[in-house]
Amino acid sequence: MDTVIKGSTIVTAAETYQADVGIVGERIAAIGHDLRGENILDATGKYLIPGAIDPHVHMQLPVAGTVSSDDFATGTIAAACGGTTTIVDFVEAKGGQSLLEALAARRAEADDRVAIDYGLHMTLANDDKETLAEIPAVVDAGCTTFKLYMAYEGLRLRDEQLLRVLAALGQHGALPIVHAENHAAIAYLVERFRRQGHTEPRYHPLTRPALMEGEATGRVLALAALTATPLYIVHVSCKEALAVVERAQTRGQAAYGETCPQYLLLTADEYDRPDFEGAKFVMSPPPRSAADQEALWNALRYGVLQVVATDHCPFFFVGQKELGRHDFSRIPGGIPGVETRLALLYTFGVGAGRLSLQRWVEVCCTAPARIFGLAPQKGSIAIGADADLVIFDPQREVTLSYQTLHQHVDYCPYEGLRLRGYPDTVLSRGRVVVQKGEFVGQSGWGRFVARKRPVL
Repeated sequence: MDTVIKGSTIVTAAETYQADVGIVGERIAAIGHDLRGENILDATGKYLIPGAIDPHVHMQLPVAGTVSSDDFATGTIAAACGGTTTIVDFVEAKGGQSLLEALAARRAEADDRVAIDYGLHMTLANDDKETLAEIPAVVDAGCTTFKLYMAYEGLRLRDEQLLRVLAALGQHGALPIVHAENHAAIAYLVERFRRQGHTEPRYHPLTRPALMEGEATGRVLALAALTATPLYIVHVSCKEALAVVERAQTRGQAAYGETCPQYLLLTADEYDRPDFEGAKFVMSPPPRSAADQEALWNALRYGVLQVVATDHCPFFFVGQKELGRHDFSRIPGGIPGVETRLALLYTFGVGAGRLSLQRWVEVCCTAPARIFGLAPQKGSIAIGADADLVIFDPQREVTLSYQTLHQHVDYCPYEGLRLRGYPDTVLSRGRVVVQKGEFVGQSGWGRFVARKRPVL
């Protein structure tokens, strides 16, 4: 064996057991006892889990007159340091580009910079015949999931457009992933508050009420049911959206969903911070209430939601979030999170008794691999799978701070939060890329993963 990891407790989505793991080249070659290898990694007293998969990130994304502050190099280094070994980012066709041209351009931005493996979702912002005709070729190119927006001018699809797109995606075995918010309600509320002179960040969550997230989620689920198309809802934040997802599942619909750490751990109270500090937490949808948090934790525990992603989209507070100092609707929306997800879910999920060890691995590693066409190579510890592995120290204590994290941004939404349990060593395809919490890999090591059609 090239490398053997010894002494760990292996945790998968299905079981927990003691064994050594042997690696040859980039793949797991053996699981057993008393394995011998050229390089030995001692994981005594630690967990060995599959590399985490974050299927919802936005690196170097142009938005609101600026660009998200993590590029594909800094963002994937931060991801690796947090135990994530695969990300899935997004493609948006611009300026008359075809979908395949946009895919090639986005890959050109990422290929020589990523420190870990990555995939891409294709954004569909219109339903013309030429665009829909490209779907099979995009799927064949390994981009098997398509982002649909119900909000944001220039990206949103109206109901009749959603129907046509959903039907086309279902026909080709592609999975639509949907940002479910009510555009008309947001526009109406933003204009009302601005007209009344209310420009502070605290008004942002009031323009995106939970009632309307629930309405939009239920509406797109109904449209998907009409076309018999499986559907995945991104960043579910509230009880109202959860309720319609659960009803869809109860009637037998293929309905899937994710939430994010910010909705599990933050509330709308963050917007009341003084001196424009609330701008740091402007994201869409916004964090809700403590009651919504508990509902989301229960939905994860019992399988109504399948995935925890991050929607990582950071902007510097100084110079970027400040673009909306005099108008909350101009604050770039998004927060950092790709580095902290796995440890946050361990401390506040496993450590707090909300999630089992196996469920923690399921929502952070295994379910994203299965739903997004990365299995069986990613998301599991099995012979023949990619040796994407995390040695996780359940006793390591870390106090979160933007000054010590690797995310390229000047704040941390969880500043000062003390965690117990943190990644120690991270392997990407058999190569150690993080050691004792520090990055030792290289940009360009990661590669594009052509994903399969999801098996749901």
